[in-house]
Amino acid sequence: MKLSGKKALVTGGSAGIGHAIAEAFAREGADVAIHYNSSAAAAEELRGVMEREYGVRAMCVRANLGSDEDITHMIDSVMSEFGGIDILVCCAGIDQKISVTDMTMDDFDRMIRIDLRSVVLCNKLVLPHMLEKGFGRIINVTSQLGQIGGIDTAHYSAAKAGVIAFTKSLAREVGRRGVNANCIAPGPVDTKMFASNPPEWIERKLGELPLGRIGRAEEVAPAAVLLASDPDGNLFIGQTLGPNCGDVML
Repeated sequence: MKLSGKKALVTGGSAGIGHAIAEAFAREGADVAIHYNSSAAAAEELRGVMEREYGVRAMCVRANLGSDEDITHMIDSVMSEFGGIDILVCCAGIDQKISVTDMTMDDFDRMIRIDLRSVVLCNKLVLPHMLEKGFGRIINVTSQLGQIGGIDTAHYSAAKAGVIAFTKSLAREVGRRGVNANCIAPGPVDTKMFASNPPEWIERKLGELPLGRIGRAEEVAPAAVLLASDPDGNLFIGQTLGPNCGDVML
């Protein structure tokens, strides 16, 4: 198993892409902390699956990622329970479709706080342990909209672009000290977030995709396993992998 003996924290691990990544890590032998905010039942259900089917240790930890205090408590709780964090996946986030003219600065600030600031703080808090150990894998889940932008998603796209730039800079700081930092930028994936789009937008998007369909969360998870693995992920430093159905080609 590729991640045997590793300790992982996955934010947004109770649903969607985060859920798929958390379960894939457990399948590969990692002990996994599942972060959630409001989906306690889903997190507990996944924890049970991990322990019963894969024989790993799992825990659920709640945090409002808009709160620095909650984030700090989350990291401390996982560190205490697992004795450290070898792999951090920041997958949790929010979405909102609104034009720049209709967007309030409160809308903008909330988006930046949840989708960018919380990622930076989570990364910052796990780094001392990883650097002391001389090993760490940081995987920040962003979006292809952070690469190309999107209509009515300027604040979301800005946050996701910030995650990419932050991760590249972090990778340059810590790459020689045993910590690999990378991003995954999924395209359209069958999640509640995608389904919340207007039907006509979904139909149009499906017609644009070179693959001819949207992705499934379990098809994104292998990219995270790759980046988290030793030696498979050793040469990925500051990269942004794009499981996006061909919607963006870089």
